[in-house]
Amino acid sequence: MNQELRRAAEVLRSARALLIGAGAGMGVDSGLPDFRGTEGFWRAYPPYAKLGLDFASMANPHWFEQDPAFAWGFYGHRLHLYRDTLPHAGFTLLRAWAERMPQGAFVFTSNVDGQFQTAGFPEERVLEVHGSIHFTQCLRGCPGVEPAASLSVDVEPESFRARGRLPTCARCGALLRPNILMFGDGEWDDSRTREQEARLGRWLGGVEPGSLVVIECGAGTAVPSVRRFCERTAARWGTLIRVNVREPQVPEGGIGLPLRALEALRALDEELARG
Repeated sequence: MNQELRRAAEVLRSARALLIGAGAGMGVDSGLPDFRGTEGFWRAYPPYAKLGLDFASMANPHWFEQDPAFAWGFYGHRLHLYRDTLPHAGFTLLRAWAERMPQGAFVFTSNVDGQFQTAGFPEERVLEVHGSIHFTQCLRGCPGVEPAASLSVDVEPESFRARGRLPTCARCGALLRPNILMFGDGEWDDSRTREQEARLGRWLGGVEPGSLVVIECGAGTAVPSVRRFCERTAARWGTLIRVNVREPQVPEGGIGLPLRALEALRALDEELARG
């Protein structure tokens, strides 16, 4: 482990650009649930255990048509949870490392919680590949994605059902839903994410091959969007440092650290300080 940490610190010292990949494990040290397996999900949301519904069952767009109060109970609770959660100190470390690099950093995340923006990462340097709970789209198909900053959903704490008026479209009055890619979701408006992808492409176009360090935190194999992108990007532009307490395996040339995100980032920072 010490040898891998030293090697990772050397890569960080010489890098000119930083790509941060983040999955659900990145938010765990901030106190957010990772929904890993039914037990983890049901600990966070006990009412759904009684109904036998797992995360994939709840994260399904059909609830907004069949039972909107049920759907917004789940997403309304998460919206307020993510708004109220402070990012852990590892986000600050990543920002500090990026600020020392000539080309800075870009974030590629499957998380919908907006933690990177809350931690001070510029909106134009974040790609949320599954969308964001802090934005909404119209169920009737009005074009465009709107910020959810003004929305407040009253959620009954025992049943996790929304109470009172549900979020509606200002243009047509139809129900709104979060701009999140759900399971079996053919109606997700990906326009905002496509704009983010274009910005990432332009940024990577200015990165010299071999000068990039990719730090991936808490991205598992169950939904491998982040892992695959980080592996492909590192193969072309630089070195992959994978932080994953359960699945740290890396392709040849990569560095695997079987640690939690905050633990690994602090250990790397201490190694960097040793010079």
